[in-house]
Amino acid sequence: MPVGAGRDRRSRLQGSMRKHLRRLERVWIDWPIYFVTTCTFRRRAILTSKEVAKILTEEWRSAHDRHGWAIGRYVIMPDHVHFFCSAELDAKSLPVFMQAWKQWTSKRIARELNFSGTVWQEEFFDHVLRSTESYSQKWDYVRENPMRAGLVTKIEDWLWQGEIESLML
Repeated sequence: MPVGAGRDRRSRLQGSMRKHLRRLERVWIDWPIYFVTTCTFRRRAILTSKEVAKILTEEWRSAHDRHGWAIGRYVIMPDHVHFFCSAELDAKSLPVFMQAWKQWTSKRIARELNFSGTVWQEEFFDHVLRSTESYSQKWDYVRENPMRAGLVTKIEDWLWQGEIESLML
């Protein structure tokens, strides 16, 4: 190995590491907005009725006081929901919040709508949004789901969408 080659390699690696760490600083967000998707058990199409939508949105509204989670925009599809959320300072973890939200909504759907059986799949999908642009792009994509699924011809015609609170990155 030529004299100084080890130093050059080490210098390149250190430079690469600094670039990587700078990139991580842009990724780390103190109070991120999460994009969450969760599906009904066996993908049953049971969510798009006035009664179910009322239960889901009421439980999202109470999430702030119950578990410290602010809910932003949402779209309710026949067999799944998409929503954006952000934790407050003393919030429960996202998995704890999601488990509780599924329990609350399941109990209310069973009691108020005389529904028997499991409502939700156990798991859920979450993605951390890294910028205001990311939030806008994800919202545009999610909002178009009913149109892509052939349920409406215009986005504005889908009744099962809205916003509980305004979320900011």
